[in-house]
Order: sequence, then structure tokens, then C-alpha cells
Amino acid sequence: MEREILFTGIGGQGVQLAANVLAHAALAEGRDVQLFGSYGGMMRGGNTDATLVVADEPIEAPPTVGAAWAAVLMHPDYAAPVLDRVRGGGLVLRNTGVWDAPLGRGEVEVVDLDAAGIAAAAGHVMAGAMVMLGALCALSGLVRSDALEAGVRASVPPYRRQHLELNDRALAAGATAVAGVTAAPDHRAWASNELRSGRQ
Repeated sequence: MEREILFTGIGGQGVQLAANVLAHAALAEGRDVQLFGSYGGMMRGGNTDATLVVADEPIEAPPTVGAAWAAVLMHPDYAAPVLDRVRGGGLVLRNTGVWDAPLGRGEVEVVDLDAAGIAAAAGHVMAGAMVMLGALCALSGLVRSDALEAGVRASVPPYRRQHLELNDRALAAGATAVAGVTAAPDHRAWASNELRSGRQ
């Protein structure tokens, strides 16, 4: 079984870091992962996307994903092509801190979160992508919270280690924000989220 997750936003929102954290978290749980990140012409303010495929068996094809199981939308700019690739019935998390206009995809389940506001309450507005990641994993069971914390430590560079606890708090805040939301059965990532022994 494979789960395809698309992330989109603008440079500076932490999209690539969130995707890397999820990739390392899934690896920590013994799953196979492929990750592809892309940037626009500007490091800040330009488009930034990431495609992640997580599987419980070896992935044999690169993550050129035509249809995805879930998406995290951090900003409306450049989001339309990503949203179009989410399968009918898929799960979409949207950052309402920057937009709340209709998405035009009535056949997907949309969970709205003010990621920046929640992140600010957790310590810093720039941790919004971590809030969304924590919410996604809490809703879907894609990876466990301890694996996400391990993913943070594997992804944050040495010169930013002072932000480890902030990222942990943002992940937890995202999970708390969706504690009362019941995701559809199709949005549960795996039948079981036990550690897969013998896989590195």
C-alpha cells in the first residue's frame, strides 16, 4: 500500500522541512519513502512543492504522482495544480490563516486550520507547516508522534537546533487542533501503525 502526500506553499513557510520531517519519521517506522521537492525561481515568496510517497513495501517507481491521497495547502498561490491532483474523497488540510475562499473541490474532505495562529501560540508563526503536519498525522495515523519528533531531529540542521522544541510544540499543537475531528475511514493511512521490524 502506498500513500501519496502533496505539500504546497510559498518559499519561507517550511514546506520542504515539513516534508523532510515526515519522510524521516516514516523511515523511523520502517516504511519505504521517496521524496521529491521543487522550488520556483525565488527562495522566499516563490512556489515550493514537495511530493512524498510512503509505502509498506519497496517503492519501485519515482514519486511522479498523478493522483494523491492527501495534500497540505499552506498558501493559495500555486495551490490549484496540487489540489487538482488529489483523488476524489482525498484529505486536504488548508491553512486558513492566508485564505478561506472556496476550494472548488467538493469531493474532497477539507480540514481548515489557522496554521500560523496556532504556530504563534506554540511559540513562533513560522512553525505553521509543522502544525499542519502534526494535524495530518493525527487525523490519518500516517506516522506516530514519537516518529515525528525523531524526524525533526533528523531534519533540522545543526545551526538551527535551538528550534527543536518549537517544532515539537507545533506538531503537538496541530494534533490537538484536530482532536475533535473524525476523519473518514479512507483517510486512515494503515490498518496498523506498528513498527515494522527488520526494515531500515
